[in-house]
Amino acid sequence: MRAMRAEQFSGYEALKLVELPKPAATDGKVLVRITAAGVTPLDHTILFGNFHIPEQPLVLGNEGAGVVEEGGGADFPAGSRVMFWGAYGALEDGTYREWIAVRKEDLCLIPDGVDDISAAGIPVAYLTAQVALTVAGFRPGKTVLAPAIGGSVGNAVTQLARALGAKHAISSTTNHAKSEQAKALGFDEVIDTSLEKLGDGVRRITDGYGADIVIDGIGGEVLSEALKALALGGSLTTLGYSASRKTTIDVTDLIVPQASIRSLNMFRQPQATVTDAWNAIVSLLQSGAIKPIVAKTFPLAEAAEALRYLVEGRPFGRVVLTV
Repeated sequence: MRAMRAEQFSGYEALKLVELPKPAATDGKVLVRITAAGVTPLDHTILFGNFHIPEQPLVLGNEGAGVVEEGGGADFPAGSRVMFWGAYGALEDGTYREWIAVRKEDLCLIPDGVDDISAAGIPVAYLTAQVALTVAGFRPGKTVLAPAIGGSVGNAVTQLARALGAKHAISSTTNHAKSEQAKALGFDEVIDTSLEKLGDGVRRITDGYGADIVIDGIGGEVLSEALKALALGGSLTTLGYSASRKTTIDVTDLIVPQASIRSLNMFRQPQATVTDAWNAIVSLLQSGAIKPIVAKTFPLAEAAEALRYLVEGRPFGRVVLTV
């Protein structure tokens, strides 16, 4: 079995194509032949030694899509197309390989009309986005801000909030070309921060009201600027740090509007919460209310180039490995 494995956590050159034994459907796990694997910022963080949990060597890849070969029982019979997410690529070998044994509770059937490449980029982004909105107390009519329209979570939150009845589903970009691309794709509430500050843009769109809910997967200066956009009693959920792990907070941005800030760790979520999120996402995929965006695919052997493109190229949409 081919796999792209991080022999060390020292950068792109440490990611090597190796041959490993094919896993088996044992201990209640389902054997899945992987057809596509999502490439995420977490993979990059681990590869560069900035994530404290994994032991090396490690096959990267936190999410994927594929076909059940055995062990799925009546719920996932052989031949079923599935997508999945879990601690793969972090606490155990992940999806940058040809076969994987997956816990049944991590699987979700891919809806008809969604191809495997698109499906491989759904789990991390949309599960995180749906759980974050739920934890933040989203209801129809709320105003939601999710910075980075081209990023996985920013785009997923924006799509989900809009589909679920948000009054405003606002995002942002630092790149004018991405702003134009977003408009062409139907995202008409995107703030171009090369032209105006994030908070100013939110107040412009909401006629001075602000955002009830901010879901931030960027960190750094974006987080501190997003706090300034909160409405009275609003909340900010921080769940990523692709810009920076450190930021500076003006505490009056929390005190004056009586706002709150919380964090979200998907690895700590109860199974029932994840299952509920899957159900909501699948329903919206089936209705066409949300549509995953894939920027570019790479073959498995070019996983290092895929990661470099994701982090340095900053594409609009997901990066996916074809297996």
